[in-house]
Amino acid sequence: MTGPTREATADLITLPGTPLADAVVNLIRPVETPSVFNHSVRSYLFARLVADRLGLVVGHDYHDDLLFAACAMHDLGVASDGPHRQRFEVEGADRAAAFLVDRGVPAATADEVWQAIALHTSPGIAERRGTLCVLVREGVALDFGGALGANHAEAVTDEQADAVHAAYPRLEMIRSLTDAIVAQAAKNPKNAPRYALPGEFLRERETFGRTRLEHACRSSRWDN
Repeated sequence: MTGPTREATADLITLPGTPLADAVVNLIRPVETPSVFNHSVRSYLFARLVADRLGLVVGHDYHDDLLFAACAMHDLGVASDGPHRQRFEVEGADRAAAFLVDRGVPAATADEVWQAIALHTSPGIAERRGTLCVLVREGVALDFGGALGANHAEAVTDEQADAVHAAYPRLEMIRSLTDAIVAQAAKNPKNAPRYALPGEFLRERETFGRTRLEHACRSSRWDN
């Protein structure tokens, strides 16, 4: 089986390259681990493939800059420079929305990004809050290789996945991200509410030494 052409690969892994997207990269790259940074970018690349599968048209059904911003900043709540006073999804959503408003994005538009980030760990809710929420949730889920119950696994071929992973290697993402979420959750009881993902991650690590998600990802589609 032949792989994608050089042109197709370049298109697949190309980031928006706009001033806003560049500013987002400059924000997150210094404060996230390389593993979490790559995961954030892969989530965007996979989300675009989901959009294609759903027949969504960029510029009409969704805005590429906003999709990139939401995916790239969806784990900003575990960044090393954060205040770490809320569950990581909400803290990241707050930081992302403030960042966008500071750069002239209308508050209502920034709130769409806020919702997509705050709800990306909330299956059954994110899917009901609009296209951006759906794409961010599905892009993130795809990067976990099925352990989060991705609804559009067929959106990414093996050849496309290979190209994305070559450009943005996984670097033991599951462990790295879980470590960051647990460390953030442990800093303040408000960061780890019961039955929310960060709270359950913290309690599972303390009780069993690893989370159920880490266990599930051992048999996921990707080499984590």
